[in-house]
Amino acid sequence: MKKIFVSTLILILAGVSIAQDKPESLMEFKHQVVNSVVPANSNIQLLPATQKKKTGLAIIYSLLLPGMGELYAGDYSLGQYLTIADGIFWGSLFGFNIYGNRMEDNYKSFAKSVGGANVASKDDKFFADMGNYLDIDQYNRRQKLDRNFAELYADNERYNWKWDSQSQRREYRRMWKSSENAFNNVRFAAGALILNRIASIINAVRLVSRHNKEVDEELTWKLSFGLQQKELLPTQLMMNFQTRF
Repeated sequence: MKKIFVSTLILILAGVSIAQDKPESLMEFKHQVVNSVVPANSNIQLLPATQKKKTGLAIIYSLLLPGMGELYAGDYSLGQYLTIADGIFWGSLFGFNIYGNRMEDNYKSFAKSVGGANVASKDDKFFADMGNYLDIDQYNRRQKLDRNFAELYADNERYNWKWDSQSQRREYRRMWKSSENAFNNVRFAAGALILNRIASIINAVRLVSRHNKEVDEELTWKLSFGLQQKELLPTQLMMNFQTRF
């Protein structure tokens, strides 16, 4: 509507300007209006200002940063919370990872200095066993009683450890458990980041679909001007309006 008003205003101003030149006849006035405002065979089309959105772009934006797909679709009301949540999840992931690594260094140093263990090239099971038994002999006796012979540590020198008291073992286990819990939280944060992106993609696709549907239903105006010439008749100025619902 704004563009139609501007086009109409141009016609009025052109007519006023030409009228001030005192044309000799109505026919001359008409030709001056047509030649000064609308060239022959010209068309002016007024289409909706809004355009359709692309679902693929919305998905890419949501994958990069949840909420950006919704912002692209034109509705950030829910997307803003997904963006905030993504920042929290990233902060949690890095925070827990840093804490888990620090506690891992602490319990390995404790196992080496206090428990007399050789911590080089050991798997997670070895460090878990150190927190459950006072020494390697106690561990091997338990496995023999349970007939888990495949779980025995045959090389006592390489896998040897010994806590002087239960309090030392419990202190070591506390540090080991803190590290394990932190790494479990890292995995939880990573999963939350993935789920957050899935939720953002679903919401963004829904919003894009709604936006495109509204564009399809939007009123479209088409205003066209042209010159019509017929034999033995003066040139006529034609103006047509077309609408699409």
